[in-house]
Amino acid sequence: MRTVVLREPGQFEMRERDRPEPADDEVLVAVRDVGICGSDVHYYEHGRIGDYVVEDPLVLGHESAGDVVAVGENVETLVPGARVTLEPGVPCRQCRHCKRGEYHLCTDVEFMATPPHDGAFAEYVAWPADFVYELPEAVSLREGALCEPLSVGIHACRRGDVGVGDTVLVTGAGPIGMLAMEAARAAGATDVLVSDVVGSKLDRALDRGADRVIDVTETDLDSAVDEYTDGVGADVVVEASGAEPSIESTLDAVRRGGTVVLVGLADEAEVPLDVLEIIDNELDVHGSFRYANTYDAAVDLLADGTVDVEGIVDFTDPLEEIDAAFRRSMEPDTVKGMISID
Repeated sequence: MRTVVLREPGQFEMRERDRPEPADDEVLVAVRDVGICGSDVHYYEHGRIGDYVVEDPLVLGHESAGDVVAVGENVETLVPGARVTLEPGVPCRQCRHCKRGEYHLCTDVEFMATPPHDGAFAEYVAWPADFVYELPEAVSLREGALCEPLSVGIHACRRGDVGVGDTVLVTGAGPIGMLAMEAARAAGATDVLVSDVVGSKLDRALDRGADRVIDVTETDLDSAVDEYTDGVGADVVVEASGAEPSIESTLDAVRRGGTVVLVGLADEAEVPLDVLEIIDNELDVHGSFRYANTYDAAVDLLADGTVDVEGIVDFTDPLEEIDAAFRRSMEPDTVKGMISID
């Protein structure tokens, strides 16, 4: 089968590998659609993310969907021909976090495209059946692949306890910010504001239903939120940009007693936050790491037409043009690129 491996920063190579055989609890999936994630691009550019270093050729890609072509002996939930999406993190199932349902916090999780574990830029992937979800006819394979970033948005909104009538500010209009906006709306938020530094992304957010967009290169974020909320502030702020100024601004934009959810990964591990402001305003500040127990909800939202994920896709390229696709994904105006494997 064809695969694409990252040999070193900025260098992909097409390689032939043996087609995997599914274990007793696995299914073999012919991969059709794979999203290009910001973490994939980071590995492509730098060869590492923090302590995770690409030391051996690595298959990237963890936003995937395709067709089941074979099932293991013990698999009863899926059959060949099923159209599916793959949840890319497989935990140990034994630790305290797994048993509490927080399996995304498992320290032994094997996550696609995170060294040393290969991802989905390959014609076939064998994957545990209990982390494979069948797609209804109303959901395309491209939409199925994007259940992964949608899950990030769903989990962030759950962490922020977004509810009916809330005003939510999303900082960052990339794919996670766009889908966090839609997840917030699906959770009942009546007003959603989105900020960014790229005008074209803000235009798209407005077209996709944002009630107010804020270009922070031209407008002070705190003042804009203050004006929109009559001086109250946002009930929940979802920080999805990872930009240090944006992270710092969350405390000024949220209302007293409100909630800040940090999703975007900053370049530096330490970002100054005013602890006295957090205490005095009794703010809840939450980290949001990946997701857990979100894929069923993501599929249902797509099947109902509640959330539009295909609208964030700028282009789709074949596997053979993956290098150009990654370079295009690095352009400031690009929200989401996809790879199609025929």
